[in-house]
Amino acid sequence: MRVTKFTHSCLRVEGAGVLVVDPGEFSEASVLDGADAVLITHEHFDHLDVKAVTGAVARRPDLRIFAHPAVLKLLTDVDEATTAISPGEEFEAAGYRIRAFGGQHAIIHPYVPVFANLGFLIDDGATNLYHPGDSFVAPDVAVETLFVPLNAPWATIAESLEFVRGVRPERAFALHDGLVNERGAAVYGKHLESFSETRFARVEPGSVLD
Repeated sequence: MRVTKFTHSCLRVEGAGVLVVDPGEFSEASVLDGADAVLITHEHFDHLDVKAVTGAVARRPDLRIFAHPAVLKLLTDVDEATTAISPGEEFEAAGYRIRAFGGQHAIIHPYVPVFANLGFLIDDGATNLYHPGDSFVAPDVAVETLFVPLNAPWATIAESLEFVRGVRPERAFALHDGLVNERGAAVYGKHLESFSETRFARVEPGSVLD
């Protein structure tokens, strides 16, 4: 499994096939090139660029999109390419075995509406990774590579740290880091490096994580 971290919360997984997670409006346009399937954790613009995903389906009609039903209401123009996924469901996409966790976006504030959110555990039979979307919902299985939200309106670094310590992955990488400057990322990262009890790193967009 070859994983490339793109800007903010977007991942591209290559091996059995090409799988893209959360191609949002902060993500590089190239991330969808040649993709076989797309996973979308939730409907926010930084995780779903509707125009980019719709265009990718037009270029590659076999592209499949998997997301919560609440997300698919934004993709009615390509509904023939979509599959609704519910929390706890297991399915195959682009040659990977995937399981959905959670169901709800982390609370921003009681005044702010709550959105649907799925975390995805992606397994190629040899290793796995977990992308939580905008949540700290932990899977109930061992995780080898964890992507941990670093900064968000709904998150604190204390919650990020507890998330990693609770999951206890073999290694962890920063996710949802497009909203923080380099100084803030260094401060947050230092806490995760020092206290997460695993190997943690924040990598630049385009970095390949073998």
